[in-house]
Amino acid sequence: MNHLKTYILLAAMTALFGAVGYMVGGAGGMMIALLVAGGMNLFAYWNADKLVLRHFRAEPVDPNHPDPRVRAYVQDTLALAHRANLPAPKIYLIDNPQPNAFATGRNPENAAVAATSGLIGLLSREEIRGVMAHELAHVKNRDTLTMTVTATVAGAVAMLANFAFFFGGNRNPIAGLLIMLLAPIAASLVQMAISRAREYEADRVGAEISGEPGSLARALEKIETYARQRVNPDAERNPAMAHLFIINPLAGQGADNLFSTHPNTRNRIAQLMKMGGFSAAPARSAPQPGDGPWGARKRGPWG
Repeated sequence: MNHLKTYILLAAMTALFGAVGYMVGGAGGMMIALLVAGGMNLFAYWNADKLVLRHFRAEPVDPNHPDPRVRAYVQDTLALAHRANLPAPKIYLIDNPQPNAFATGRNPENAAVAATSGLIGLLSREEIRGVMAHELAHVKNRDTLTMTVTATVAGAVAMLANFAFFFGGNRNPIAGLLIMLLAPIAASLVQMAISRAREYEADRVGAEISGEPGSLARALEKIETYARQRVNPDAERNPAMAHLFIINPLAGQGADNLFSTHPNTRNRIAQLMKMGGFSAAPARSAPQPGDGPWGARKRGPWG
């Protein structure tokens, strides 16, 4: 069902792009817009993963890392990739106290997964496995490519809207103003809806890969609590990348509404607990700063 929803939403995004292009410059304008979008998509297809990893200053890690927590993270991710019949992804670590993770790459053969030092320090080994299974589900479902294309087309729609205002306003200033205001909003709404659909699907497939839906549910609860307490400056500087993360890295309150890039975390937990045979998530006290899988700690994996 989520796959069908994604295809419908992508079709809606494409139709919006074509309609705006046609209104701005007729059939010729629409063709030019499609060519521009195609060029942008081609660039994003080959370079998006490198740009994202560089933006967040991600560092590659391997099974020989000196920190035992990081070694376990790498070993478990590789084991999960093998279990999911995926090629071994490149594995990265981001020195950031906010617990979070994402996957990127144009296909499973060129995939990369990254976790923050905050996530490695906060979660238990089982919970980290649940998170990485979720990220590998994105790779398996080729969501990274879907979201890259969606973000590119949404940006192209916004670009066309600006063209409509600056170059089409003389012919019909009211139409140009409406396109400038409404087209980017519509594109963003479709982009957010696609992102939410893909998160639910990655939760489901990730739980199947790990065989531990409860571990992912507990991880989501902890990450949500901590993410609200810690600002992610890199994500704040480029909010267009927020949809890549397992939990919204921005400071705002996440909610299942039109303007959210992520599903409501409680809804995700409830779905996972049903997969595990529970009617609701077990009652838990909110995690406290310093809690972690390896005993009480106050600092991250870098000391």
